[in-house]
Amino acid sequence: MENAELVSLSPKAVEKIKEYSEKMPEAKGKQFRVYVQGGGCSGFSYGFMFDDQRDGDNIIQASGVTCLIDSQSLMLIKGATVDFVEGMTGAGFAVENPNAKTSCGCGSSFSV
Repeated sequence: MENAELVSLSPKAVEKIKEYSEKMPEAKGKQFRVYVQGGGCSGFSYGFMFDDQRDGDNIIQASGVTCLIDSQSLMLIKGATVDFVEGMTGAGFAVENPNAKTSCGCGSSFSV
C-alpha cells in the first residue's frame, strides 16, 4: 500500500536518511524502515533501520526517500511525523506521535 498521508517525514529526516543511505554500507540497496516494538519504559519503543521491502509493507515516499512501515506498527503511529533532532543529549530520529497517550522523557518509548 502506498500513501504519504499515513506517516510524514520532516525535511531534516529526509536529509539524514539520504545522508545515511550513502554513507552506511548496510544501507546499500535498502529502504528506511520505521517500526514499533514492545519494550521501553512506557510499553512500546520506536525503531529505525535500513531493510528490504516485505509483503504487506506500507510505503511512504518523500522527496526521493522511501520509508517502509509494517501494518502492525502503522496502527500505532498513523498520523505521526518522523523527524531528526539534535540536542545536548545526542542526535537521532524521533517520532511525533499523536496516538501516544504518554511517552518517556527520552522520547523513544510511548504507550497508547
